[in-house]
Amino acid sequence: VQLQASGGGLVQAGGSLRLSCAASGGTFSRYAMGWFRQAPGKEREFVAAVDRSGTFTYYEDSVKGRFTVSRNNAKNTAYLQMNSLKPEDTAVYYCAAVEALYPTTGWDRYDYWGQGTQVTVSS
Repeated sequence: VQLQASGGGLVQAGGSLRLSCAASGGTFSRYAMGWFRQAPGKEREFVAAVDRSGTFTYYEDSVKGRFTVSRNNAKNTAYLQMNSLKPEDTAVYYCAAVEALYPTTGWDRYDYWGQGTQVTVSS
């Protein structure tokens, strides 16, 4: 499956962005979806994930209450709604797919990756 992430940009602190991850070339509903981010000089870290059906969601502690992960299987697209953004959220954001019922927080468990989209939050 091929993944295409989009929606990044430059936003002021407190603002919002919505990332999208469009999938093609596979059966989207077979994959749990994850979002990860990587800031300069830092390791890639888990942000959020959603199970195959969209029923169960998972979040890294620092984004709970601010970010919302979702998916629309009819549109083969996953989303990451990011509100109340902070400068420390600045990173390249990646979407990833794992052929499993439930997602995992470990980036090395994912089978497919999008190309990344830059999110920059100014103070």
